[in-house]
Amino acid sequence: MAEAGTGVGKSFAYLLPAIHYALAQKEKSTDKPVVISTATITLQQQLYEKDIPLVASAIDNSSKSSSKIKAVLMKGRANYICLRRLYETLSEPPIFDFDYEELKQVALWAETTKTGERSEYLGKISDSLWSSICSESDLCLGNHCHFRFAPQDKKNSPVSAQGKCFVLAVRREANNAHVIVVNHHLLFADLAARYQGAGYESAVILPPFSRLIIDEAHTIENAATSFFSGNFSRPGIFRQLGRLYSRRRANRHGLLVKLCAILPKNDDILDSISDAVDKVRSSIDELDDSAQELCTGSGALKNGSDNIFRLSPSVDESFLKRSFFPCLKTLRKNILNLANIIRGITENMDEEKSSDPVVWETKAITRRLENTAVTCDNFCKYKKHENDVMWIEKVRSSKNADKSYCVFTKTPLDMAPILKDSVFSPNKTVVCVSATLAVNNDFSYWASRCGIALLEKRSVISGCFPSPFPYSNAVLLAAPKDAPLPDESGYQNFINKAVPALAAAAGGSALILFTSYQSLNLAVTAARTELEPLSIRCLKQGDDDRTRLLQNFLSDESSCLFATDSFWEGVDAPGDTLRLVIICRLPFRTPGDPVIEARCEALEKAGGNPFMELSLPQAVMKFKQGFGRLMRRSADKGVVAVLDGRLIKKNYGQLFLHSLPETRVNFTDLSNILKDMENFLY
Repeated sequence: MAEAGTGVGKSFAYLLPAIHYALAQKEKSTDKPVVISTATITLQQQLYEKDIPLVASAIDNSSKSSSKIKAVLMKGRANYICLRRLYETLSEPPIFDFDYEELKQVALWAETTKTGERSEYLGKISDSLWSSICSESDLCLGNHCHFRFAPQDKKNSPVSAQGKCFVLAVRREANNAHVIVVNHHLLFADLAARYQGAGYESAVILPPFSRLIIDEAHTIENAATSFFSGNFSRPGIFRQLGRLYSRRRANRHGLLVKLCAILPKNDDILDSISDAVDKVRSSIDELDDSAQELCTGSGALKNGSDNIFRLSPSVDESFLKRSFFPCLKTLRKNILNLANIIRGITENMDEEKSSDPVVWETKAITRRLENTAVTCDNFCKYKKHENDVMWIEKVRSSKNADKSYCVFTKTPLDMAPILKDSVFSPNKTVVCVSATLAVNNDFSYWASRCGIALLEKRSVISGCFPSPFPYSNAVLLAAPKDAPLPDESGYQNFINKAVPALAAAAGGSALILFTSYQSLNLAVTAARTELEPLSIRCLKQGDDDRTRLLQNFLSDESSCLFATDSFWEGVDAPGDTLRLVIICRLPFRTPGDPVIEARCEALEKAGGNPFMELSLPQAVMKFKQGFGRLMRRSADKGVVAVLDGRLIKKNYGQLFLHSLPETRVNFTDLSNILKDMENFLY
């Protein structure tokens, strides 16, 4: 475990030994590669395109060996187009919820693309279209896919120029690589399959490996939590049902219609399928209505924040037993009934027909629906699932803001045992690096959350390596002592006043970080009135996609960017593009987060202190990430202003301060800070 501040060069620190090791293994004819995992595609590309070639070149120039390092960048398979799904979608009538002309443009691109990656497409692909044509593991036909090996005849395929599987192509490259660069989601997809029985000595998603480097390791608990969670929703089930069977007037479409066409014509089967699909649709509608009532109810039926309901021992079960549980059971029964009808068709086919792609995909979608039925049963028996968190969230439809639906989620309560058994125990070497792993130079919190603290008879080496940047001269840390506490009246008004005053003093070039959209929206409205007459543009998260928003911010030195959670890390704005970071509130997780709430309850039940053992160290690590946005190069200079009075008025504020590098400080009134800030910057 290594915490390395900005500018230490942690990428070079792990790449040098990794590449040396990989080359030595090559000389010994040992095939296992070194795997490097990152949290973001941006860092993946930086490693692959810039850092690895530079280090490999330096090693090659300094040694007598002429061995060349082979590195491969792998993304999750959903980033790649599936030519079979594209071809089949093109052959369908335009009944989907995307533009058919858009689909045809993507098909033209598919004829010439070398990688098949979504990011390579110059236009914009809607999520609904991409979800219908991207590669998905459970929909992959494997050796039965006619796009898997040889190029296709131009007469038979609209994508004849390629006629190959892009996922298979990158996996073949990875089989011969010395270093494979992946992201955390892909890593956990591979490790989960191995952990669940695929083993560690054969290729799964990745080739077999035993040396692993995890960069941005502070994110792995959240990444693993997301990966090992399961969910379903009404739109998701409708999409699966629509792929199986749909009817418009007298016309029937879908995989089951094609499936029945393979068999001797039997309208009775299609009629029974139609009836079964309608019952599933009706039951998910009824369940969604019941769940929305839970998420917006009052008293014991409402748990945590608005629009979120968690099943817990403290919940009043009267409504659950009267409406919610019966709806879950009905949906489960209707899904299993549909699955039985489909299984009755597919299991009676001869071997030749059963290898048809239509049969394969039908079975895959049926398994997805059956997994939903299992989750329904888990929700009904939530008291027996003490190691899981069951929760429901009401979300707005992306197509119609007036409509909403519920997402039903099952999440592991504690990731530490899973991470220990899937990541750390099986591998010979695991290197974990980040700019934020320790709290006050102590790794205990992170080691306990990710499973390292559970390891026995394994050597664990740790170290903190401070940034070489001149923080003591180049950064002013300011916290106004006249700021109200967040739970006091007048706090938001203070934010609305302080943010534009600080941004004006800096001439823009400000990143303003919030922990809630409500506070952000109020602050940006007030700031625009003050700053736009000064030709300081206010950019707001949500007004554009993240990449374009950052590009606009970086290209306009006088602009301010108002943002929340995802911008607390991963923002690299060197020089005068960023002179001021404002942290409006210490980043404690909101009380309404159902997973955090459940983990706090579990800690308290075990005799622990949820605030000191979970909430506080989690907030300190997030705070360090936000602070770290300012200094990206040794020549950078600027101000970090914290508008949360708890930093200097609460005892635990010292833990936040002690986790930062030494800087200049000003903990006086806002008016004095503004004067000191101008003198410091100019």
